[in-house]
Amino acid sequence: MRLERVLLGLGLCALLGGCVTTGGGPTLPTTSKAQEARNAARVHTELAQHYMQLGDLQSALEKLKLALQFDDNYAPAHTVIAVVYERIKDIPDAEENYRRAVELEPKKGAPNNNLGAFLCRIGKSAEGLPYFKRALADPFYATPDVAWLNDGICRMQLHDVAGAENSFRHAIALNPKNPEALYQMAHAKYLENDAFHASAFLQRYEALGKTSPAALKLGYEIELRLGDMDAARNYNKRLQSRFPDSKQAQALNATASP
Repeated sequence: MRLERVLLGLGLCALLGGCVTTGGGPTLPTTSKAQEARNAARVHTELAQHYMQLGDLQSALEKLKLALQFDDNYAPAHTVIAVVYERIKDIPDAEENYRRAVELEPKKGAPNNNLGAFLCRIGKSAEGLPYFKRALADPFYATPDVAWLNDGICRMQLHDVAGAENSFRHAIALNPKNPEALYQMAHAKYLENDAFHASAFLQRYEALGKTSPAALKLGYEIELRLGDMDAARNYNKRLQSRFPDSKQAQALNATASP
């Protein structure tokens, strides 16, 4: 396929660590069979990610299976194939591969965060929490705010609102422009009956140019609690206008006047 020819032609040298040119033309550097297998797994995983960006999950899955045939110990391939399996609703295979990635890289932040978040998504929230702690123990983990955010979301599912708020605060401290953390904090403050601070965090969320049906409905509910009917009606109007088919819009449409 054209995509494969382009990627293999332009990216293979870089993925393999560079090509060596001799008088007889370009040749690959000498590598061991294990390294060749790892390189092949890496190339096919990269191809799979491109197919995923194109929305072609079937081709992505084929490339990832091939990657793991070359090197079953290549953790990134297990992570990416887990994502594909989750998207096609194959939860058992998704879980198996998320767990395999952690087995292969037990001290790395990303695999632990990914597994923890997955477990929360499938209703195993209590089991997922320790993996966020492991992710945060990695001093080289590039996005610790994401692990704190996921930890908070997991705790919300366990109805630990105070614990969730603490995690969201950590996430926001590390990345004040994390929109999901700001929204989740607004939701937590609303559940704690602190509508004033809930409104403040939601305003910070909206200042980033973000919106969603859930956020607009939350804004409506916050303003109702604050007693600002004009602001509440404005949130409902925006919700009905921008997301008329959303479950949030339909819920408010049935109970409130725009």
